[in-house]
Amino acid sequence: MADSNALLKAVEEELTKRSLRLRFTEMVEVRFEADTQQQRSRNMVWAGLISALIYVLFLFNDYSFRPDAFTTAVLLRAGLMLAVGLPILWWVYRGVTPALREAMMSMTVITAMVISCMIFAASSAPYSYLDVFSFGLILVVGNIVYSLRFGYACVSSIISILIMLVFVVSYEPMPIEAKRLAMFTIVAKAMFTLVANYRLEFSERNSYLLVLREKLRAGYYLQDNQKLSYLSMTDPLTDISNRRKFDAILPIRWQEGIDRNESLGLMVVDIDHFKAYNDYYGHLQGDQCLRQVSAALQVNSRNSDLVVRFGGEEFVILMPSTSSHVARQEAERLRHSIEALQIPHQGCLERNIITVSVGAAVITPTIALMPNELLARADLALYEAKRQGRNCIWVASSVD
Repeated sequence: MADSNALLKAVEEELTKRSLRLRFTEMVEVRFEADTQQQRSRNMVWAGLISALIYVLFLFNDYSFRPDAFTTAVLLRAGLMLAVGLPILWWVYRGVTPALREAMMSMTVITAMVISCMIFAASSAPYSYLDVFSFGLILVVGNIVYSLRFGYACVSSIISILIMLVFVVSYEPMPIEAKRLAMFTIVAKAMFTLVANYRLEFSERNSYLLVLREKLRAGYYLQDNQKLSYLSMTDPLTDISNRRKFDAILPIRWQEGIDRNESLGLMVVDIDHFKAYNDYYGHLQGDQCLRQVSAALQVNSRNSDLVVRFGGEEFVILMPSTSSHVARQEAERLRHSIEALQIPHQGCLERNIITVSVGAAVITPTIALMPNELLARADLALYEAKRQGRNCIWVASSVD
């Protein structure tokens, strides 16, 4: 919860101060990479495979432009390029760190530029140098199709331009005017594609922040709703279920009893002479007594039972799948557990410790009966337990 709160705060700050800098603060950057890495790696692999296919298909251009170097072109394009590129795509697909992923994919761009320049330099056929004007497609692949992270896109573009510059300058058959135009063209393509690359990454990151913020907020809203629901169904003093929870669960258990033809039990537990306890010890001590009694009832009830503070010093325990015999045993066990607490009660002349009276009723639910019938019968059983002298139990006869 604390980590999510800190992350939401960091996301809000990123959205507020959104600058030209692409990288997030460390916490958000780690989350960004964790959330996007798998899909990004798969997208880059698919882009790499398509780009590799197109790169190999340029052999048709090599065959028509430079037949004298066609064998070299086959070895370099279909041999060396695939030998370097396919293992890289496999490693990226299998999963590597974000930095290594970007570096490896950048290497395919640089390798493609080196191989293209080697094929270009290997031929002296007339006008074969014209295809240097297509080398800008390599930057399009890296900066747009792969959409390398901006820093890696910049580095791979600069290295590629320098490699091309070395080969173009040293290639004598190419006129100086064509060389200048080729270099101007590749620099221009690099600038245009880098601007597009930056905008793509900026948009991706900004969209991610907006989506992450809404996800985090939705999580908080869900947690808040769950917390409010819990608070509305819980007694604040004893931290057990309250009357609202009982009223919600009773019809559900009643319908389950009808569907399964199973009996449903209810115990009403009342602390004996609790008003005298409050008068003698004060309400603060009375609250502590209620907490001790409720805790004992909770601990000594079955896991399937619902223990509820019904109001004041009165508790109820809703017991699914219960017979009259089991209800009697449970009631006696609860009565004894409270007596065993040995909570002093000097305000009572009859006994000097806290005790409870328990009334229980068991009914097999039917459509002809109402759920309130169970509570009414348990109440009558409680009154009988009190009439019998308190600190005892009374189980009403079952109704089938």
